[in-house]
Amino acid sequence: MSPVGDLFQLPITAALLGAVLLLLVVVCLTSGWLPQRGEEPPGPRPLPLLGNLLQLDLDRPYNTLCDLAKRYGSVFTVHLGPKKVVVLAGYRTVRQALVSHAEEFGNRQISPVFHDFCQGHGIIFSNGDSWKEMRRFALSTLRDFGMGKKSIQSKIIEECHHLIDEFEKHEGKAFDTTQAVTYAASNIISAIMYGDRFEYSDPVFRAMVVRDNETIHLTGSNAIQLYNAFPFLRPWLKTWRELMRNVEDNKEETKSLIVSLKESLNPEISRCFVDSFLFRKKSLEASGITDSHYHDENLVHSVMNLFAAGTDTMGNTIRWGLLLMAKYPYIQDQVQEELSRVIGSRQVVAEDRKNLPFTDAVIHETQRLANIVPMSIPHITSRDVTFQGYFIKKGTTIFPLLSSVLCDETEWEQPNTFNPAHFLDKEGRRVCLGESLARMELFLFFTSLLQRFRFRPPLGVTEEELDLTPYVGLTLAPKPHQLCAVSCP
Repeated sequence: MSPVGDLFQLPITAALLGAVLLLLVVVCLTSGWLPQRGEEPPGPRPLPLLGNLLQLDLDRPYNTLCDLAKRYGSVFTVHLGPKKVVVLAGYRTVRQALVSHAEEFGNRQISPVFHDFCQGHGIIFSNGDSWKEMRRFALSTLRDFGMGKKSIQSKIIEECHHLIDEFEKHEGKAFDTTQAVTYAASNIISAIMYGDRFEYSDPVFRAMVVRDNETIHLTGSNAIQLYNAFPFLRPWLKTWRELMRNVEDNKEETKSLIVSLKESLNPEISRCFVDSFLFRKKSLEASGITDSHYHDENLVHSVMNLFAAGTDTMGNTIRWGLLLMAKYPYIQDQVQEELSRVIGSRQVVAEDRKNLPFTDAVIHETQRLANIVPMSIPHITSRDVTFQGYFIKKGTTIFPLLSSVLCDETEWEQPNTFNPAHFLDKEGRRVCLGESLARMELFLFFTSLLQRFRFRPPLGVTEEELDLTPYVGLTLAPKPHQLCAVSCP
């Protein structure tokens, strides 16, 4: 249903609506929302109450913001309803803000829907001392369980084999890669969170993955964007109710999995992230510390955050990679030629990356063009700051526009074209901005699949007809599509 249809099921009288609008006007006037020019970043003139919402393509706001950057510069202001937002565009500007001014721009802005998800708990949608402690613990624990190290390689390779088996069941006929790829990606983070993988047929696992996918899609919907701008709409939004039902259902399933691990906890062996958290909690309680950040809510939400993030970004990147190979067969030819020449038929391992410069460049270019998180996660200024000559108040919401970084014409020769040469020079691969993002997992999944299969459009569909327009959501996934995975001779 469209957001308009969603909203206008509202049982609200014209008089009440008028009263609400009048109240908002008073709030805006008394809170200083009305634009103050001076040295503040420029931007399009906002309408009362609505701000610049009518100027934005709510399906793809990042495109509108990129267009506005061409007019107003790399630092500009937009109003999302009554909320003022400063947008940072272009590689140099985003890097300067998030790296050189990390203290001023480093805090997360927790929008109403993200607060509804986690209530300030967990890793992704929290701030302050709890966030710092959970982030510190998560980074340390993920490293202990092999994140980014050779010790995780065997689990990824095992999962590659399960994924290949799933693809082979289709015997070269067209199928939707979404489920199998998403389950495979989810199983890597599941092995770290829970100490084991799930069978693809496991109904609890399948339901959790489906709900996470739906949640990410609904979070980027028009109705939820309007809710973030006007939180008072929440009681009347069907989309919000669907969203929270998914979150609560997954929360209950996560609690159940944690309870099972608690019942089999062995103080001599830490099997996974959950065990490590429980050990830390018990240790603090034994020392008489009962009000630490190591409590059940932080555990549940941290696991849910990592499970969803590890599933969505990796699964979508792999799917984008396979779709791009089917659309650009001449690039697929070069990847498979390099794999055949350098690796042959043996299993690819992480150390092979340095000897596969073209394949590595294709993976990095896939990450760039896929643009999976086009607007990043919103930040908020921790104090007043003067940035590139503009004054930005403490508490201002900041959008680091990653879409503008990945398509920056000053950084990329052909920013809107799939061109692996962006990551090749005379000496081989150059470093990509997002290289640290699950490099081993993506590399092993992509190369293992390309060793085994030739990816083609379904019968009767040409490469040109394969649609690269993303599916709207909090992150950008490929639209539903089918591919043929034909076994290589």
